[in-house]
Amino acid sequence: MEGKFVISTTEYINGKLPKKTLGIVRGNTIRARWFGRDIAAGFKNIFGGEIKSYTKLLNDAREEAVKRMNENARKMGGNAVVNVRFTTSDVMQGAAEILAYGTAVIV
Repeated sequence: MEGKFVISTTEYINGKLPKKTLGIVRGNTIRARWFGRDIAAGFKNIFGGEIKSYTKLLNDAREEAVKRMNENARKMGGNAVVNVRFTTSDVMQGAAEILAYGTAVIV
């Protein structure tokens, strides 16, 4: 595991418990919709289908939240984050927060 940063949704990494628990870490981002996307989304809502611009928006937001969570863990001296979870919430009309959180550990 030397040099490699690991994130896991479980408490184990490769079947082993971490050597040291450092504490809770989190990363978040708040993203707003864009009016142009809303027009396209309205048509998809009528006719059906995936709204790819929103899929990309949320995927990018999750990636940014994970990146920030990992940076937080590294600052604490960790080389992994276990029990990773995601949550989202509306912060205002047209904007949502994506939060990634877990436990920073040394493996």
